[in-house]
Amino acid sequence: MAAEIVNPRSDSTTDQNGEGEPLDSFDPAFALHRGGKMAVQATVPVRDKDDLSLAYTPGVARVCTAIAEQPELVHDYTWKSSVVAVVTDGTAVLGLGDIGPEASLPVMEGKAILFKQFGGVDAVPIALDCTGVEEVVETVVRLAPSFGGVNLEDISAPRCFEIERQLQERLDIPVFHDDQHGTAVVTLAALRNAARLTGKGLDELRAVISGAGAAGVAIAKMLVEAGIGDVAVADRKGVVSGDREDLTPVKRELAELTNKAGITGSLEAALEGADVFIGVSGGTVPEAAVASMAEGAFVFAMANPNPEVHPEVAHKYAAVVATGRSDFPNQINNVLAFPGIFAGALQVRASRITEGMKLAAAEALAAVVGDDLAADYVIPSPFDERVAPAVTAAVAAAARAEGVARR
Repeated sequence: MAAEIVNPRSDSTTDQNGEGEPLDSFDPAFALHRGGKMAVQATVPVRDKDDLSLAYTPGVARVCTAIAEQPELVHDYTWKSSVVAVVTDGTAVLGLGDIGPEASLPVMEGKAILFKQFGGVDAVPIALDCTGVEEVVETVVRLAPSFGGVNLEDISAPRCFEIERQLQERLDIPVFHDDQHGTAVVTLAALRNAARLTGKGLDELRAVISGAGAAGVAIAKMLVEAGIGDVAVADRKGVVSGDREDLTPVKRELAELTNKAGITGSLEAALEGADVFIGVSGGTVPEAAVASMAEGAFVFAMANPNPEVHPEVAHKYAAVVATGRSDFPNQINNVLAFPGIFAGALQVRASRITEGMKLAAAEALAAVVGDDLAADYVIPSPFDERVAPAVTAAVAAAARAEGVARR
């Protein structure tokens, strides 16, 4: 069957033979997406004039007046405390890259339904037609009164770091860049269990991360915060180290936090004798480099759809293997983290998501595995119904302990 093409200047979709058949008839993904994947649904009835007078005018005016006099009442009498804005500028969508705001919408809708399905949190996709740091920040700040939290999604590095930092400084609601912190939380949870399985402590491990983008930087920082023995991060030019003169400010900060061993050179050189490989960059790691790792090593090759180390190769040398794919055991999937993290933060009306809250989420997620721990089960399934409640409770408790909860 001929591959189909979509003419962006036409209202019709055709295959290469010009037959004009809808894409739905060839691909079930298009059939599922037709009309979008979500809708707004009322939570109160509007059956007659009495209902209408309460849901809208004149009854609504009394609620508006009360909120104007006591702004904190907005959390009790609107959806604010139970809804998250899922915000992107379309610059780093999945593995597709900078495809723009309209093309990002199917992903943002998907993220929104995952919030609801796995965390009971309502979410609204917001795709912005701007990419400048200041433009994005100003736009989100102006939208923020409608939401209890902001989930930043698929925004390219290094802009994503500054956007998140500025938004959290200016807003009193949680701002969370899932590509960074969601990935880091789930990775740490899996690593904790891999270490427990093999009788090792985090402080005994030396990790090497391939990729110094949003996920790689966040994972490295979280591992340091959790007490990893040492961690080095490699980008396309090799290990991020203080002697390099080509580092961005983000990578220079990373060099100061990591690589206590002072490793320089290539990723392959750093892997020699390493206990952990974490891949968040794509590309392929040579089998010889994997073979040079320490005995009983862990390989978390998380690039999609092609892991940096294929599991068949990794299993020759590693005690625990994880990927980002659902068709292999030990999937490192952000959906294990972000719904519960936001549910916990919203539950206590947290003003932000702290490092302590993220560490608590990782610990709770790891604990779900419990006594069922095995080499092919160091992280629970996204469909394990224990996950979101465990993460929610841990995050809410941590928020209270760290003084960022408002109830």
